[in-house]
Amino acid sequence: MRIDEHREGERLSLTLYKEQQPVGLCRLRTAPGRVELEELSIDEGWRGKGYGSYLLKQALHATGGFSTASLHAAPPPETEAAAALLKKFGFAPAGEVWLRRRAPDPSAVSLTHEFLASRLAPGGFFIDATCGNGHDTAFLCKLAGPSGKVLALDVQQKAVEATRARLEKEGFGSIARVVQADHARLAEFAGPASADCVVFNFGYLPGADHALFTTPASSLPALKAALDILKPGGVLAACLYSGGPNGDGERKAVEEFFAALPLTKYTVLACRFANWADTAPLPCFVLKK
Repeated sequence: MRIDEHREGERLSLTLYKEQQPVGLCRLRTAPGRVELEELSIDEGWRGKGYGSYLLKQALHATGGFSTASLHAAPPPETEAAAALLKKFGFAPAGEVWLRRRAPDPSAVSLTHEFLASRLAPGGFFIDATCGNGHDTAFLCKLAGPSGKVLALDVQQKAVEATRARLEKEGFGSIARVVQADHARLAEFAGPASADCVVFNFGYLPGADHALFTTPASSLPALKAALDILKPGGVLAACLYSGGPNGDGERKAVEEFFAALPLTKYTVLACRFANWADTAPLPCFVLKK
């Protein structure tokens, strides 16, 4: 079984082949603000075998139906089987058409960014304590704006170079200071009650040597220093991982550290994806009172 795709301007055709012969066709058109499903058909002798579901799923994949925010439209189904197929993939009646609206599943990173964006104001002082490839640093620079400042640290020279290059490319070179240093040395670069936010993304640097990764020996002192550096009302964000080269030792140690923080001084949130794998990233937030 295979699918051949053919694009021509705003139109996309997907032909499903089984045993070297075409057995299904899906045609779509990209319209302003949405993708229109113009045709979905399976040859009569091949119906009832799941090929319609397979073809529609591939068509949605090809047009961003699972990876991005999207809107797909389909003509009203003519049979109960066609209606059941559309419903299976999230289409519902909406006037003269059937619509499927899709918002992408949250990731640990997007959840962290949305939480921080809801609490941080331009002009603040934000710290990325494990800058990696600079994604979080650039995000913090956007939040800080021209009147704010960002400090970024990483122990690896490759990470520092990648972060600096990203910030220069995105026009944030004047907002951020990038330093090569272990996050355990955080207190050397920021004073007590000076920062509005400190972000940690534990684990290893993507695209680099996986033998180099954060450990409780440095991460726990860094977290303690970060809480001292935070202003009252500030937020610490930490994304924890397990199952990699460091196993689950660091994640357990940090969770225990957070659980022991006094409620009179801090509120701790652990945002677990309940139906994901146990090794899924765990975004955590500490709000300083």
